[in-house]
Amino acid sequence: MSYRFELLKTDPKTRARLGLMTTAHGEVRTPVFMPVGTQGTVKALTPEMLKEAGAEIILGNTYHLTLRPGHDLIREHGGLHRFMHWDRSILTDSGGFQIFSLGPLRRITEEGVHFQSHIDGSRHFLTPEKAVEIQEALGSDIMMCLDDCTPYPADRGYAEKSMALTHRWAKRCREAKRSESQALFGIVQGGVHRDLRQASVEALAAIGFDGYAVGGLSVGEPKELMMETLEATAPLLPAGQARYLMGVGTPEDIVEGVHHGIDLFDCVMPTRCARNGLLFTNRGKVVIRNARYRTDQAPLDETCDCYTCRNFSRAYLRHLFIAREILALLLNTIHNVRFYLALMERIRTAVAGGTFEAFRRSFRGGHAEDDAGPMPDGRADEIVKPSEEDEP
Repeated sequence: MSYRFELLKTDPKTRARLGLMTTAHGEVRTPVFMPVGTQGTVKALTPEMLKEAGAEIILGNTYHLTLRPGHDLIREHGGLHRFMHWDRSILTDSGGFQIFSLGPLRRITEEGVHFQSHIDGSRHFLTPEKAVEIQEALGSDIMMCLDDCTPYPADRGYAEKSMALTHRWAKRCREAKRSESQALFGIVQGGVHRDLRQASVEALAAIGFDGYAVGGLSVGEPKELMMETLEATAPLLPAGQARYLMGVGTPEDIVEGVHHGIDLFDCVMPTRCARNGLLFTNRGKVVIRNARYRTDQAPLDETCDCYTCRNFSRAYLRHLFIAREILALLLNTIHNVRFYLALMERIRTAVAGGTFEAFRRSFRGGHAEDDAGPMPDGRADEIVKPSEEDEP
């Protein structure tokens, strides 16, 4: 079965949307959050645990899987779905942001990107055509074009040049695509310049893609500027196709993203935060290492239906984390991933019932301050640093 996206409803008071995305591996209800399985695994969880949490689609990464174990090996094993024992949908990022993060270890040219592996320093060359070839070998349901992620801050001249390169690469990706069963999404760039974002949408729509992503946000810009840029960009995206906000973010950011008309989200935050003892609840964030939980017999979140909250107390979770037990990583991750996926279920219910704006106001009011305080700005995987009690 080939990919398709059906827009089912648009909220009359906001731009929130309800949709159904169909791939060769099943249906995906949107808005949706995609747990990040960068290296062919969502850290600390089995595929069965992901299904129990409600995951319908996960994300894999071209950059990491190419370096280790190699896309040829994965293809020989029947593709990424079979290799990792996941029979639901997969979206693969092209690796553009990971290469962007390498800084001095990469050099961008018209043809592609020369970079050194962060693992062993070996040299590689990734072109738009190669990015598509690798993703077709992986067999993901949705592939992403290779893009040049514009940094922040960047002056207009740099942002425009970077955006134009992304467009040329997008055209090459489109021409290189051979698989009829896999979808290909283009990535909108343009920094925080509204007119460039509009130009980027128009250029990519003229090429024609199965869906469109907003890239180059949450790369260090102030939160207010990120949301202003998203608010100006999202309505310009083709209405009948899926809209994906890359690498964002906090639960609050996701609710706001839905408000502006976004359908797909991904972020390492729930899994990375879990491994560092930062847990999300419907009453705010909990830093489980805090001494206040040493004798707390209550579940982490009384409103949560996950395995962790049904069976264990805050005191036990704190004990495991302080003792550096592996079970702490498992139980924390089960909860955080379920929290994110349950949030998406609540969002979809609100949009379907025409009550999303009331849900949004209530959510914002209930998550202003909490045990951890406000989350700092920045890319999701830079927000929570490993503690002295956490293994790297």
